[in-house]
Amino acid sequence: MKIHTNQIPADGLHIEGEEPAEILELAGSEYTPLTPVSYALDVGLSDGGLFATGTLSVDLEMICVGCLEKFAMPVRVEDFACQVELTAAEEIDLTEAVREDILLALPAHPRCDWDGRKACPGVQRPPAAETEGGNSQPDVWGALDNLKLH
Repeated sequence: MKIHTNQIPADGLHIEGEEPAEILELAGSEYTPLTPVSYALDVGLSDGGLFATGTLSVDLEMICVGCLEKFAMPVRVEDFACQVELTAAEEIDLTEAVREDILLALPAHPRCDWDGRKACPGVQRPPAAETEGGNSQPDVWGALDNLKLH
């Protein structure tokens, strides 16, 4: 993602677009890009540097650590920010900063039940017990209730 510094007006510039998912260099990993990397950035020049702030997003397919099934998950960086020192070059490449922020936003232990829409079949849940209100709640104290201390 290259920014031409000569095209940035004094009051800054808003840019939106997409970059190919290959910039993430995820080939051979457990993460598979489903969409290009989208960005909406405000860029400007100040004190010998270029700054960029905004949002980044990409949809990825990954493998659940609970059930080992593949699932899709959007990865969003809502507070992307970077500053690059200006050189004699007319172009500044933000690709590495974009890649780094997205990789840092990836879940270390991805789970297919991340959004609460489904229950992961690989997760063992304690059996539910009926309570007075008719609600089904797990009986987490049952074993302690039967404990004989004398």
